[in-house]
Amino acid sequence: MKKIITSAALLAVGLSASVSAQDGSMSDLLNKVREGRVSESAEHKKREAEFQARKGQQQKLLTDARAEQARLERESARLEEQRRNNEQEITRQVEIQRERLGQLSELFGVLQQNAGDAKSIISTSHVSIDNPNRLAEIDNLISKAQESSELPTLSDIRAWPAQMILEMIGSSEVKKFNHEVRLNDGSTQNMEVVRIGDFGLVGDGKYLQLTPKGVVAELQRQPSDRFTGTIAPFENSTSGMHALGIDPTRGQLLNLEIDKPTIEERLDQGGPIGYITLGLGVIGVIIAILQWLYLLVVGGKVRKQIRSETADTGNPLGRVLAVYDQNRSVDVETLELKLDEAILKETPALERGLTIVKLISAVAPLFGLLGTVTGMIETFQAITLFGAGDPSQMAGGISAALMTTVEGLVVAIPTLLLHTFVSGSSKSVIHVLEEQSAGIIAVHAEKANG
Repeated sequence: MKKIITSAALLAVGLSASVSAQDGSMSDLLNKVREGRVSESAEHKKREAEFQARKGQQQKLLTDARAEQARLERESARLEEQRRNNEQEITRQVEIQRERLGQLSELFGVLQQNAGDAKSIISTSHVSIDNPNRLAEIDNLISKAQESSELPTLSDIRAWPAQMILEMIGSSEVKKFNHEVRLNDGSTQNMEVVRIGDFGLVGDGKYLQLTPKGVVAELQRQPSDRFTGTIAPFENSTSGMHALGIDPTRGQLLNLEIDKPTIEERLDQGGPIGYITLGLGVIGVIIAILQWLYLLVVGGKVRKQIRSETADTGNPLGRVLAVYDQNRSVDVETLELKLDEAILKETPALERGLTIVKLISAVAPLFGLLGTVTGMIETFQAITLFGAGDPSQMAGGISAALMTTVEGLVVAIPTLLLHTFVSGSSKSVIHVLEEQSAGIIAVHAEKANG
């Protein structure tokens, strides 16, 4: 019990010491808060004093701004009134100008129209190649004739007839000059160009053209040798008259000429059927020619044998006569059969290949008809897919149809003629054999009958 009382007394002493220390820190905090409130109050009072001092200045600025706004509104109204007055003055001046121009307006309208026509001629003329910057004066004239702010002067108006006279003179002359030419491989080359009036250009042995952009360029494909063969002599000439193909339509006829397909392109249009037809034709012609040469040689030997008393086995008639020599002692009927057999042995060689030639002449038109049918099928397929509005989509089928027909006839006609000619030669030789055989039999019959 004594220990408990002692412990409680010690605890009470400890608590009282702790409370005394805590009261000291709170007093310090209270003092700091009071000092901060005092300082904030001083700052607020200072700010309030500054605000009160600036309040008067802001009021003055606001008054000045309102005064500037009022002044600007008055200036805007004045300018708006001035704009309306200016528009009225412009309208009045335009009306005065129109009245003063009178008939000159119609004259400038006609001048503008004719200058526009001249511009279209000059822009596409070959004369402008060696006379550049011709359009500047015409454009200036058209611009002044269009606008009423500035009237064209007499010097401006004279530019139009001057350019047309230059066009007429240039259209009648042949002129050589160096100019840059765009080649088909995309490169450019400075070469000597010959301008034939306003009809065309040639250079380096080729026909040239003037593009819509004013560039001198080589044709994508040259026309036939019939025309290009005259270019070099014409370029090298210095005087006199020389032939040269020119296009008076400024390139339209020349484009039609170069657009014509070549023989290879036409054959390609026929396709596989066309090539088969031509192949058969070549085979038929070769067979017919070889057989005709053979009959030509055999015919000569047969004619020589007719004039000879000795049988030569190197020709058909000699071999027939040799059969007679070997059977002189037989009766007439036997001899006739022997000679007929000999003639039949000679006939296949004399008619060799004629059946094939005749067959080709008969089959070729059928191949042409087959190509026509397949070409028309392609045409109708193109119409089904793309419609009939674009003829170029149908051109391939129509070209194949027509080309195979032509190729069939081209093969059939000569092979038929060759077959008739060679067959006639063959029959001529066979007729000689039969004639000589009949004569031999007749002589042998007379001898047998005594």
